[in-house]
Amino acid sequence: MSVLELVETHPAHLTPLMAGAHDSLSKSPAIVFDHHDDLVDQVIAKVGKKIILGLPLAIGKPISFVNAIYQRAKKDPSISLTIETGITLEKPTGKSFLEKQFLGPFVEREFADVPDIEYMQDIRSGNLPDNVTVCEFFFKAGSCLYSKQQLNYTSTNYTHAVRDLIDKGVNVIAQLLASRICDGVTTYSLCSNSDLGLDLIPELDKLKAEGKAIAVVGEVNTNMPFMYNHAEVPASEFDFVLDANSKPQHHDYAIFAAPNTPISPEDHLIGLYSSTLVKDNGTLQVGIGSLSSALTYSTLLRHQHNDDYLKILKRLQIKERFPVTQLVGDTAPFNHGLYGCSELMVDGFLHLYDAGILKRQVFEDINLQHLLNNQKMTTKVSTDTLLTLCEHQLISEYLTESDVSYLIKLGVFKENVVYRNGVLHINGQKTPANLHDAQCLREITQFCLNNELKGGTVMHGAFFIGPQEFYQGLRDLTEEEHKHFCMTSVNYVNDLYDHMLGSQQLKQVQRQHARFINSGMMVTLDGSVVSDALANGQVVSGVGGQYNFVAQSHQLPGARSIIKIRSTCVRDGKLQSNILFNYGHTTIPRQLRDIVVTEYGIADLRGKPDHVVYTELIKIADSRFQPDLLKQAKAAGKVAKDYEIPAAFSNNTSESIHAFLAPYADRNWFTPFPFGCSFTDEELKLVKALKKLKKQVSTPKGKIKAITQALTIRKATEEQQKLLKRMHLDDPKNLEQRMTQKLLINALR
Repeated sequence: MSVLELVETHPAHLTPLMAGAHDSLSKSPAIVFDHHDDLVDQVIAKVGKKIILGLPLAIGKPISFVNAIYQRAKKDPSISLTIETGITLEKPTGKSFLEKQFLGPFVEREFADVPDIEYMQDIRSGNLPDNVTVCEFFFKAGSCLYSKQQLNYTSTNYTHAVRDLIDKGVNVIAQLLASRICDGVTTYSLCSNSDLGLDLIPELDKLKAEGKAIAVVGEVNTNMPFMYNHAEVPASEFDFVLDANSKPQHHDYAIFAAPNTPISPEDHLIGLYSSTLVKDNGTLQVGIGSLSSALTYSTLLRHQHNDDYLKILKRLQIKERFPVTQLVGDTAPFNHGLYGCSELMVDGFLHLYDAGILKRQVFEDINLQHLLNNQKMTTKVSTDTLLTLCEHQLISEYLTESDVSYLIKLGVFKENVVYRNGVLHINGQKTPANLHDAQCLREITQFCLNNELKGGTVMHGAFFIGPQEFYQGLRDLTEEEHKHFCMTSVNYVNDLYDHMLGSQQLKQVQRQHARFINSGMMVTLDGSVVSDALANGQVVSGVGGQYNFVAQSHQLPGARSIIKIRSTCVRDGKLQSNILFNYGHTTIPRQLRDIVVTEYGIADLRGKPDHVVYTELIKIADSRFQPDLLKQAKAAGKVAKDYEIPAAFSNNTSESIHAFLAPYADRNWFTPFPFGCSFTDEELKLVKALKKLKKQVSTPKGKIKAITQALTIRKATEEQQKLLKRMHLDDPKNLEQRMTQKLLINALR
């Protein structure tokens, strides 16, 4: 067994919080293992055989350790293992023969070296042992609808997860880390998942002090982007660390990457409408998925091709049809930029950063932030910076020692400026610390000033996941750029309450013009939003942070909640409206209704009476469902009997959307994969055909029609033959495969 005791010191670059706020200076040094079985032995020796293991969401799971402790529990029934987590990621697998044939080569290519999480494989196969329980508070959307995991779902807000873990008696927590050596000392980064660890570790330290047996475990993976600021912690925060990188021929497994999902024309319209509600010099929070990517795309279009963007909006008659865009929105380029404050940092934020949109810096000084918000000063340092700070009495005309320390902290003064008895010393130069004297002010400007304020943050996030290009983009950031990105506690991001990392007052000032933009599955005519579960209680995903952000939007002055919803979906093989008269489950209650966006427009609901809420939502519903929705609303007395849907909202059809976007095809705008595609050209053709075939056979009538058409197929074209070869159907072996081949050829036609 290779075990290394780390000698603990704390580099100066770590924040006071991480270096001492919960007494990490007195904590024992972490023990580093190079083999997972040795680590499992030590964990069991420390906490015993009743293990309640807390794991982070998504890519933060330390898979080597998790698989090792799970396999130990499988072999030893005397071990009781409960895993508390969320979003257990799985490589895609097909259900049907065609899906499996398509996904096989794709998964082998895109998920090479990504290990499986073995407890999830056994859950799928029904082989989870009786002494192991897996509980999740957030599912990967739709992944557990018909699974026994529904029994072990815990409904909670993301911000309550730490509390719930403590209540459940968690005694082991573990997550994936990155490491670096600075000034000869190893530090670790919580990387993709600072979300819970920053709050949970101090709570576990309290329990340790009471004599509870607890193990805090980290696993180093060099493929994980190292994140700085709040995410960087001293090695003493961990009891045990698994780091096999000292072993010869060792290579770390690849991090799970979520490929870009296609953006449909309908998604693009939702993104376009939503982009008009984002205010320059404001704050942005978004979720994950194609709707988020669509918003990013239209936000880039607004900034980079504003004249064309405005022409597109004019065709949509945005001002006339949706006046809320004039009241709370913006359509100009982002001169001041945006600040990102989002529990999930998606790849879209990096696209916005690269485009010069994500550039509004926020600071941990409330007085400075007020001046920046009111445009009394900028992050560029000049003589005016000193005069403004002096005018607002943040420093005095005759600088004191504390004034100089404050200016150095802000980055106004260079770090080597020294104050002695009313005189500033720097590099052999001396000048009186007198801002009132013009000559002194010129000398101070010449010798003492930096070019830019320091400590500014353009992005606070709690966890991240995305495509491989996103991870590489994070790795490629310079150290200076990294300082502007702060992975932090989910309680800091999702709540406005005072937190050890920042006060409520500070957060309120930083989050001006906040736009919290999330997705829902359905909305009812009273403005209630359905995002996480079905009427029968089956959980699709989880509440996560959505409720927190919606509530926050109603607490923050100038903030708005924007819920994006596709107007229709196919359920049980039938096209149905996602705007419903009522529904048996609610995620966001009607009293928190605000703005809802579909591909047909924007409904401004906040503070409106019910008859307006009902009609505004009907106006942005698919026209095939508008008459029935209106009839139900009138029958309930929620809409006047003589109300009629305006003509401007009576052509809400998929055909109208495709016709609207058609002129932009020549410019390659509003494409399905504007940010890159993991599929080959052949695979894209197959995806289209497979979707078409799935839709065809989703009803008995459609299935009969598809089979009838397929029976007329005689021979595949040369191009179709290549696609059949990709699906291993170029040489069918039996009747079933021959019929499947014909169905696929028919779908490819």
